[in-house]
Order: sequence, then structure tokens, then C-alpha cells
Amino acid sequence: MIELRDLAYVRLGASNLEDAQSFATRSLGLQVGEQAKTALYLRSDDRAHTLCYFEGDPRDQTVAFEVTDEDKLNAAGATLDALGHAVHAGTPDECMLRKVKAFIGFKDPTGNQIELVVRPERSGKRYFATRDAGITGFSHVGLFTTDPLRDERFWTQVCNARVSDRIGDIALMRVNAIHHTVALAPGRGPGVQHINHQVESNDDVLRSYYHLSGQRVPIVFGPGRHPTSGARFLYFQGPDGMVFEYSVGVDEIEDEETHRPRQFGFEPSSLCMWGAKSARPR
Repeated sequence: MIELRDLAYVRLGASNLEDAQSFATRSLGLQVGEQAKTALYLRSDDRAHTLCYFEGDPRDQTVAFEVTDEDKLNAAGATLDALGHAVHAGTPDECMLRKVKAFIGFKDPTGNQIELVVRPERSGKRYFATRDAGITGFSHVGLFTTDPLRDERFWTQVCNARVSDRIGDIALMRVNAIHHTVALAPGRGPGVQHINHQVESNDDVLRSYYHLSGQRVPIVFGPGRHPTSGARFLYFQGPDGMVFEYSVGVDEIEDEETHRPRQFGFEPSSLCMWGAKSARPR
């Protein structure tokens, strides 16, 4: 079984790198860690980066997970190869671009581009937000799935993800104590459905609602509260249609022996217990 430790980063192609930087700093509240001619590295915690925009096709999207060491990485590559997933071993130049010691790339059953990385770089400097969004760190991603049951089996049987709850056939899965690290979402093809950052308080969620509304950033869902994780949330749209989320108060699951996934109906009240309605299909 492939043992995922945590999310490492997301890489997103950007149609306009200047627009991406403006959004990431003025709206989202991340810190520029490093800026190159064709790439922008953004920080949300003590890591060198957790989000990278690069000049390219916005459909070019990658989610990376950290594994313990190179032995585990090599074992993961052998497992994936045996299951018929084409595996790409990162070159030194590619590792340098990702700020990791080593990585492999592959596609999950839907076709989402996934990377497993070893030793992602930390920064000796404190994360310092470009605006007071209250961000405490990069927390989870939503991934599109064309077959929820098949993809749940991949993440829980090939990898070490555990299901925390389900909404219909859609699994919310964790690789650590936080309620979910990966949320599957129905889609017609692969892609990142949303990117989540945790914030410190309910006030941060509401302050951002007014801040983003004042900047005419499209609000697509919330403010609201998820009945699954208990998190208070706000979803909003960034460049090239990518959706970002702030949330606070997400549940943690400490007792793996006694936890049993709950089943929620596939209906609006399972997404928000306050009654918020999504402005786009989710």
C-alpha cells in the first residue's frame, strides 16, 4: 500500500501569470516565496511553496503528496507500474522546479495528474501573508472523478486514504487526522475541483467574504457550514475558473479503531447545513 503522509503542493497552468499573481496576493492572501520568469511559487505555511502557477495551459493541473523517503517512493512506483499506471520518474531539473529531492508522476483512474514527492523544501522564514486572510495552511483538494466508486477503491486500497464520510457515492478521504485530504467530486473528466486553505476563525471567513465581494471576486458557495466535517466555509473563483476555499473548524479523527464513515444523501443539505446554495454544479 502506498503511504501518503500529507499534501505537498498544487501546480496550475496559468493563461496569464500576472493575473494569477495579483489574485494570489491581493485576494487569496498567499506570500510570494519565489518568482521566476515563467513560474510563481506561493507560500501558505513554513514550506517553500504549496501552490505554483506556471505559464501554460490552465488544464495542466497537478496535485502532489509527500511520502516518507526514496525507498517508499520506489516501492510506490513499482506498485503503480504493476497495476498498469504509467510512472514518470522526475529528472533533476524537474525536481529543482518542484523544490523536492525526488518525485514520480502518474495518473489516477480518472486521469488526474498526481505526483508523489520526497523531502519538499521548507523555508527558514516565517510565512507572512500579503493580506490579513488568517490563513494557517494548505489543507485539502477536491478532485474530479468520472467513477466515484472506482476512484475510492484506488485511493483506499492502492493508497492509504481512509473514508471519513460519504455524500451519496462521493467519498471524503483523509491521510492524517484531519477529516479529509481529498474530496472526490463528480465530473466529466480529470481536474482539480477546488483548493482549500484553513483560516484561524469564523471572523476570517466572513471578513474574506466582504473583502472578496468588494474586489468583485465571484463567490460560488457560502458562507456556510459542512455537516460532514463541521467546517465553516467560503468558496470563490480565481483565475482560469479555479475554485478556492477558506474553512475553519474542520473535525479531526483521532481514533481510527472506532470511527465509522457516515452516509449523507446526495442533496444540498448534505453540503451546507445553513442552507447556502452553490452558484455552480459541484
